[in-house]
Amino acid sequence: MAMNLEVPKKFLPLVGQAHQVAEEIFRPVSRKYDQEEHAYPRELDMLAALLDGMNDGSDMGGGAGAGGVRRQEKSDEVRNGSNMSTALGIVELCWGDVGLLLSMPRQGLGNSAIASVANDEQLERFRGKWAAMAITEPEAGSDSAAIRTTAEYDERTGEYILNGEKIYVTSGERADLVVVWATLDRSLGRAAIKSFVVERSNPGMKLDRLEHKLGIRASDTAAFILDNCRVPRENLLGSPEVDVKRGFAGVMQTFDNTRPLVAAMAVGLTRACLEQTQELLDEAGVVVDYDKPAQSQSAAAAEYLAMEADFEAARLLTMQATWMADNSKPNSLHASYAKAKAGRTCVDVAMRCVRLCGSRGYGEELLLEKWARDGKILDIFEGTQQIQLLIIARQLLGKSSAELR
Repeated sequence: MAMNLEVPKKFLPLVGQAHQVAEEIFRPVSRKYDQEEHAYPRELDMLAALLDGMNDGSDMGGGAGAGGVRRQEKSDEVRNGSNMSTALGIVELCWGDVGLLLSMPRQGLGNSAIASVANDEQLERFRGKWAAMAITEPEAGSDSAAIRTTAEYDERTGEYILNGEKIYVTSGERADLVVVWATLDRSLGRAAIKSFVVERSNPGMKLDRLEHKLGIRASDTAAFILDNCRVPRENLLGSPEVDVKRGFAGVMQTFDNTRPLVAAMAVGLTRACLEQTQELLDEAGVVVDYDKPAQSQSAAAAEYLAMEADFEAARLLTMQATWMADNSKPNSLHASYAKAKAGRTCVDVAMRCVRLCGSRGYGEELLLEKWARDGKILDIFEGTQQIQLLIIARQLLGKSSAELR
């Protein structure tokens, strides 16, 4: 199958709409909500109807936010579908502001988890809801298999009872639903980990605190205590059976969808940094000549060209991972390629751009210093840089998690 990494013509209207939102809504209030952490961005409410229309459009295949990813049916036709359209929309919106993207109603990372694993009845029942995702715990960060939150089935009521603690839940306070990862039996390891959809109003899920953060301050980040939290068995995503041979591949499929989306966030933020830096270099009279070798140009121009090369590599890896998902190709390895490269590139480019731009890059006159703070999370959540490299090494070497840790 041939892969074309140019933006497909059918997605150009989507990309244009997303960029308009980023430029006219996100950028003007970006600094405001960075300074007013935990204040809800009311400007985003008007986007809900627009995004619903974009998600329902059969030609688009998906929305511009994180919740637009849908599972693709197998087909002999080569296509660019909802995974790619969603990533393209995210790139544009994160060119505007990452925290505001994560604050958009009904566009949470939990929506991608539901789209990845839910059955048709669940997809319909949770349609239109805003879903956050709760994986991380105080003693289980990058190692998802170490989750201690338990889920015990009560045959009398037909409910699962969840007990444990979850931290760093993006949009946890504002979402309608929270997708909680819990284990049915800790002695069975990874295979017993399942995901459960919990209503945010559930009295057994108690908001413990909201975090104060380095970046993405427009997005709330919550910690929850699950205290005998009762969840209907119909809210378990995937099979309730524990398949030791398969491990927790079902819930891990979520990451195959969400990691390219996080990579797309990093691509958008990286592009914003590069464009701002090029404007300032132009003002300073620094010419970047694409027809000359980097070593024959000024140090600033050579560094800019190197950053652009890294950006293009990250962008193409991200598009490849989404294209594979759209064409029913296993993309776990390539999702980690994209996440690792784009996350590292975003942090590196943002800091180098601040340095190149001197006092203007470091001050609050421009958004560069904010982007440098925002970028770090994109190298951390959905699996840290180190975890991505470990996943890549295991797959390339054919090693299990027990053999290579």
